[in-house]
Formats: sequence, structure tokens, C-alpha cells
Amino acid sequence: MPTLEKLDDVFVLDLGDGENRFHPDWLTEINALLDEVVKGDEPRALVTAATGKIWSNGLDLEWLFEHPEEYAAYGTRVHALLARVLTLPFVTVAALQGHTFAAGAMLSLAHDSRIMRADRGFWCLPEADINIPFTPGMSALIQARLTPQTAHEAMVGARRFGGEEAYNRQIVDSAVAEADVRSSAIALAQSHIGKAGPTLETIKTRMYAGVLEALRDFADPRD
Repeated sequence: MPTLEKLDDVFVLDLGDGENRFHPDWLTEINALLDEVVKGDEPRALVTAATGKIWSNGLDLEWLFEHPEEYAAYGTRVHALLARVLTLPFVTVAALQGHTFAAGAMLSLAHDSRIMRADRGFWCLPEADINIPFTPGMSALIQARLTPQTAHEAMVGARRFGGEEAYNRQIVDSAVAEADVRSSAIALAQSHIGKAGPTLETIKTRMYAGVLEALRDFADPRD
């Protein structure tokens, strides 16, 4: 399960050491830990990391297929998490030490910055290959955070980007050695701790107003 620790002024949210899929209980825990970071008013920033070979593989499709009646409620919660991270009132950095796929990749895009392992691991939006269309909110988020050509290749081609290519294509802000992923993310977050507060939240909310509207307008596409 996710954990939270504080290193000086930087909170480190560790998503876990498994596939870190968006199980309902996992979503509940993530939001509870984010509540802990949000409630303070001191200078702070957030690094979202993970342990193991995977940062996040996104939606918990196995659980969802077993609970089809929960689709709308589950989708609403996933979209709400993306919207929340996108507008958190402090700088956020995703430390991508391993595979970052599907909704996990979208969660990384909701962060202000991304640091990725250079030599192994992929960032990928495989929806075209697994026959799951992007929702309007997901599409809006991806297209707001990637260049048009990269968004097209990622969404239509389901292309897997390694760390160096992800950096060259501006998906991530830096590609570093495995041992440096978390420390580099913490150093970057530390350099922005003074920006925390309602002004930053307002800037993000206005900057991504269209994305937020699309994320919050989620509806079950099967209806």
C-alpha cells in the first residue's frame, strides 16, 4: 500500500512495490495521504515515487471486470484523482523508476515535472492496443501536457518510450541513472518549495481549466 514520508520540506509519496494499479482501496489511501500534504500551510513540495520495477500500471482492470456495476463510480474517482494532482497547491514531481503505463502514465502527466530512469522501463499509453478508448478528460490531459506529434504517437501508435527518448520527446524533464531518480526528483521539488499556496493552485486551475472541465464531466461511455 502507499506510504508517505517527509524529508525536510519535501513529502515523498511512495505508490507501492507492486503494479500499483488503481484499486478502489488504493485510491482511498492515495487521497488520504494527499490530504496530509494539503492540510499544511508551510513551504512544501511533493515527490511521487514507487519501489520495484513498476511506477504504475494504471486502472485495475481485473477488479473493474469483476464489478461492472461500479464502472461509473470508479471512473469518476480516477478522473477526480487526475484533476486533483493536476491542481495541487504545491509543486509535484513524479519519480519514474520503472514502467509507467496507461492511467499510470496519465497520473505522471498530472504532475508538474517527471524524472525517469534512463536505461530501463517504458512510458506508454497502450489503450489502442488493448481496445480501450481514452475518455474526453484523459485525452484532454494528455494533449495538454505533450506536444501534438508525441501525443499522436503515444495515443494512436501506443508507442513505448524509454527514458532517453521520453526526455527527447519532452514527456519527461530528465532521464537519469536508476540510483538518481528519487534523489533528483527530491532536489527538483526542494528547489520549488517556496511556491506552495493558493496562488499556485489558482495558476494551475486557470491554466488547465479546459482539462479540468473535461475530467470532471466524466460519464459512463456505455450509456
